Amino acid sequence: MSHEDFPTENPAVVTCGLPYANGDLHIGHLRTYVGGDIYSRALKRLGQETAFVSGSDMHGTPVAVNAEKEGVTPESFALRHHEKYKETFPKFEIEFDNYGHTHDETNTELTQELVRTLEDEGYVYKKQIPVAYDPDADQWLPDRYVEGTCPYCGEHARGDECDEGCGRHLEPGEIEDPVSAITGNPAEYRDRNHRFFRVTELQEYLQEFIDRLEGTSNAQNQPREWIEGELQDWCITRDMDWGIDYPGETEDDLVLYVWVDAPIEYISSTKQYTERAGADTFDWEKAWKESGDIVHIIGRDIIQHHTVFWPAMLRATDHVEPRAVMASGFITLNGKGFSTSRNRAVWADEYLDEGFDPALIRYYLATNGGFQQDVDFSWEKFRNRVNNELVGTVGNFLYRSLLFAHREYEGTPDADLSAEVKERIYDAIEEFEAGVNDYSVREVGNSVVRLAQFGNEYIQGHEPWKLDDGAEKRQVIRDCVQIAKAIAVLFEPVAPGKAEKLWDDLNEDGDVHAVGVEAALDAPATTFDEPSEPFEKIDDERVEELNEKLQARVEEASAETESDESDAEESADVTDEHEPVLEDRIGFEEFQELDLRVAEIIDAEGIEGADKLAKLTVDIGVEERQIVAGIKQLHDLDELPGKKVIVVANLEKAELFGVESNGMVLAAGDQADLLTTYEDAEPGTRVQ
Repeated sequence: MSHEDFPTENPAVVTCGLPYANGDLHIGHLRTYVGGDIYSRALKRLGQETAFVSGSDMHGTPVAVNAEKEGVTPESFALRHHEKYKETFPKFEIEFDNYGHTHDETNTELTQELVRTLEDEGYVYKKQIPVAYDPDADQWLPDRYVEGTCPYCGEHARGDECDEGCGRHLEPGEIEDPVSAITGNPAEYRDRNHRFFRVTELQEYLQEFIDRLEGTSNAQNQPREWIEGELQDWCITRDMDWGIDYPGETEDDLVLYVWVDAPIEYISSTKQYTERAGADTFDWEKAWKESGDIVHIIGRDIIQHHTVFWPAMLRATDHVEPRAVMASGFITLNGKGFSTSRNRAVWADEYLDEGFDPALIRYYLATNGGFQQDVDFSWEKFRNRVNNELVGTVGNFLYRSLLFAHREYEGTPDADLSAEVKERIYDAIEEFEAGVNDYSVREVGNSVVRLAQFGNEYIQGHEPWKLDDGAEKRQVIRDCVQIAKAIAVLFEPVAPGKAEKLWDDLNEDGDVHAVGVEAALDAPATTFDEPSEPFEKIDDERVEELNEKLQARVEEASAETESDESDAEESADVTDEHEPVLEDRIGFEEFQELDLRVAEIIDAEGIEGADKLAKLTVDIGVEERQIVAGIKQLHDLDELPGKKVIVVANLEKAELFGVESNGMVLAAGDQADLLTTYEDAEPGTRVQ
């Protein structure tokens, strides 16, 4: 692994978190896979040797539970979804170099090999622990087969994660007041032998690793509480039939925990790519055992797995550590969480059935906010981004300039590229490269849009339609054709199909998917046919129609699930419906008793031992205050200083986790959307 700017001499592996083979894909799921595809294509564009790999996560209790409900085997259930994912990803132009699954022979053998290595190196030990048991069903209850109370925050939790509260990973035996998810009856704890990975022996290494880890800041900051605090060893076995068997002879019938074999699929999938394409094309052993640049692109809900457990496993088995982890924010729909039970989602198949090109949603997901920020999708917002940026900026420049070039010169006029345009294309290439090295798929896309904006300004400013047929006119059109070619080269990672069509419209030789960034400045073809318009506007009527379809689906599904208020499949970790407005009213005088002030955040840091809490120092104009806020997992604390917020300044002081809180920061919803000001109100300004 290196920390040099890309491209490096090392082989790079880009991976995406494995989709869980447990349901259909919606656009919320697509964010990391689109991001991974864009990033891997951009690396290849820079000349970086790159393998883009992933696979389906086949094991674990949710698959077993849902397979049992359908009356099928877990393997057939998971394979059905795996095959569907393999069909769906290419339809969104997501092209893995290899896409496997965790239950195949390669991953099974490699997982057991790595676990044996952990044993041989002394990193695994046996320990008797209490495990939930359902005496009525005569069955052990691993992970999601048991529910109860989180021992850390007191919220309702499932067996392996406090999904409704603090978000902590839970070990077997930790959950309080256990209840069987099979029968609904109280469960009891019985002692059982399990295997543990000595993560604690690698704590010093992990503390050094997290300091050199690149990627998004949430991936660097969120795991520090674990790594720098009281790290615990990790139970790596489960009482199940479905999974990869623990290697060797054991007195207990155990399988490996799903989070052991899932990340190992990254290595397995790379190995399968080498076996298919040849080591001359890509050498998986060099990448994973010698000097690879490994980049993991994941959802933020699995940061700890990729920054604590996984690098510890790699270190203990003498594999290359990750160079970077890019963790995405969630996707909401019209400000609410995706809900599969209420059918409130834009499904991947639905998007395609509506006839939309994959380039549109790829662009929306890539450029609508920073990668680690939450993004809200609505058909209105989607239409606006498409119409204003893809149609109005990129498409407008390409069509008007190339159509004019074709009609006037049947292609590229005989003229040299101007110094001004050459420099601007160089700038675009530098912006593109900076986006890659800053791990920003947004900047990769925006570098092209800014180039198209320049192109529109350039052609409008020179008005070639008013010029006589001479050197100046030929110069302007030559420049415009070169900008169009540069757009084809640099936009390929974001919109590969559209870039290929533009490449063909320009009558260029070779494969646009294989050229490097330097091709942006190669001379264009001298002749080409009349171009086609690359993007089409989305009408307001179409948006109304799409909203009506969505509303009808939600109402139908809600009616069917009205009697069941538990909705366990929320993708965005936000409340499913807005709370009703309170009936009890307060008087204006009571409202005036609240001292609401504009404040500026000066400093923000997490509170040790608290999963959700952060300590903020804020300037409220007349003084600085210390306030504790439950935003630790929902905001990048490093980016908060300088932000304006609204605080309740006359709230009674409180002490949380031993830290005094002198006020309250106001935020909206479960995602803690911080309230701020529209214009530049000074700290201390009273909110009335």
